[in-house]
Amino acid sequence: MDKFKTVLDFANKQTNLGFGLVALLTAGGEQVFSSAVFKCPCSDLNFFYGMVFLLVPALALLLLGYILSKKASKLMTGACRRGAALCRWRRLISIGAALFQISSAALVAPSSWIAVALLNGNYYECAMTGNNASAYARHLCEDKSSRVQCQQQLHRFPCRAGSDVPLVDREDVLLRLRAHSQILGWLLIASVMLSNLLLNCVARCTSPISYLQLKFWRAYVQEESNLIDSYSAKHAKELAERNLKSFFGQTRPEDIITPSSKDWEKISSLYKYSTKGHYYSTLHRYVENWQETNNEMMRMDSVISSEHSDTPAVLEFVDEGRVVL
Repeated sequence: MDKFKTVLDFANKQTNLGFGLVALLTAGGEQVFSSAVFKCPCSDLNFFYGMVFLLVPALALLLLGYILSKKASKLMTGACRRGAALCRWRRLISIGAALFQISSAALVAPSSWIAVALLNGNYYECAMTGNNASAYARHLCEDKSSRVQCQQQLHRFPCRAGSDVPLVDREDVLLRLRAHSQILGWLLIASVMLSNLLLNCVARCTSPISYLQLKFWRAYVQEESNLIDSYSAKHAKELAERNLKSFFGQTRPEDIITPSSKDWEKISSLYKYSTKGHYYSTLHRYVENWQETNNEMMRMDSVISSEHSDTPAVLEFVDEGRVVL
């Protein structure tokens, strides 16, 4: 899991190259898995056995992609507590867009597994020889000399033994099944690539910012993510050392400023770029708004101090019945 997480982290840094690396590692894993683990039972379990090896690892990779996704963790953390706020229309649209992005990234590994498995053909070959549909069996054996035996002993073909059907007929059926599997594999690859192209075109066309600014935004988000990890680890270490020194030395703890829960919540939500604020993350927005709030408070203080006389406000309240604001 740690190795897969490392690959996903790299994919977050270099999206296209990272996705290619995830697909390549998944394809290599499927090849090893197919040659070392998969053994078709050549019985009534063929269909179930083949489909399990084809689909269940893909499902496991999909779930693992969700589990290791930082964006998914951000989206789900505290979602139950914010249940009422989630029902707002704009909020639901933002959540749907975030889930779509998370799913697009998580689907890279499972789609790669299924595509490579179909190109290999072993799983499909085993599953389809155990298919209970008689029409499909008749289709595979329609031009064979031993048609009846071929339909009855179809589940034994992947083992290349234990069948009365001539070897030539068996190999012809298996070649046809492998061809079907590889056609489905290439169609899956083409559909994934086409969908990715269309989504990228739509995203680029509807982007509120230019190409170079988008490139800068991605670089900023990556640098901020790296720095917040290091800053958080450093601050956590300082706070832990302070607490341990105070506990074992039985002394008064030093003052260390730590952001409040509300502050953490403000910078932990998923951020969608807006041309109105020109912020690049929730942290950027929080810092800029904090500065604006402080500047506004400083301006108000300067106005108050300029309007004040030498007489304290409380005395003016007593003398004149009002407080100078």
